Amino acid sequence: MPELPEVEGLVRELAPAAIGRTIRAVTVSDIVIESKAQGKEAILKGMSTERFVKEMVGMTITDVTRRSKYIYFDVVKEDSAYLLVSHLGMSGAWFAVGSIDEVTELKFRKHIHVILEMEDGGLLVYSDIRRFGELRLLDKEADYPPLLRMAPEPFDQEACAHYLEYSATPKYAKKAIKEVIMDGQVISGCGNIYATEALFKMKIHPGRTAERISLKRKTELFHVIVDILQESIDAGGSTISDYRKIDGESGTMQHRLKMYGRKICPSCNAVTKSMKIAARTSVYCPSCQR
Repeated sequence: MPELPEVEGLVRELAPAAIGRTIRAVTVSDIVIESKAQGKEAILKGMSTERFVKEMVGMTITDVTRRSKYIYFDVVKEDSAYLLVSHLGMSGAWFAVGSIDEVTELKFRKHIHVILEMEDGGLLVYSDIRRFGELRLLDKEADYPPLLRMAPEPFDQEACAHYLEYSATPKYAKKAIKEVIMDGQVISGCGNIYATEALFKMKIHPGRTAERISLKRKTELFHVIVDILQESIDAGGSTISDYRKIDGESGTMQHRLKMYGRKICPSCNAVTKSMKIAARTSVYCPSCQR
């Protein structure tokens, strides 16, 4: 699943490719249309396919930003402002291309679900292999309350204090620290990949409960998470399987990962182990991480 660095990379590329452009036409895949007709919330959330297409035609994109793992498209139509929110789910990807043929990888081209055709030519294409992602058109952010419950951005000044406060509450104190730091209400944008890396660097077992970690160590862990997120942003994110930039290129952070997906610990050569935490596979070194 794309995490904060991957979404940040997409936003930095989408912004210059999208801002100031007006949508002339919208195409939605037959799979999404059929799913919506059956009452399923496939890709397009909170409204019918017909309404989504009608509303989006004529929209001008005025800004593209990131909030946690979400992409925010600020859009305007007839002097009214709206917010198009995109979450990539497990395998979502955006491409800025001149034609569908420029989406070169077959697995993405076969699973294109939304095409935004621009008045000045060219396309913004949303592809999603597993269809766990979403597009949600809102009048304002508050219209979808889960967005308001996200933790501060990890680079914000108040983010560490927020994390320390929340991790000490009864809701989180007895949970595994891996689950706590992957919770977007505690830390924004830290998923399985970067939580694994941060815990390995801190030599903390992913199953250790938050209450069994000292305030000093929890504070250090937060700063390690921030450093790893920034390193990944600088490296263009991690392409483990389905993450791509808008031009189809891969990130490079995967070559720097120390523990995620490893069979052997790079520090002590021990065979790594794995366990399920919050329904995700957590890889760790049984020797280094306690």
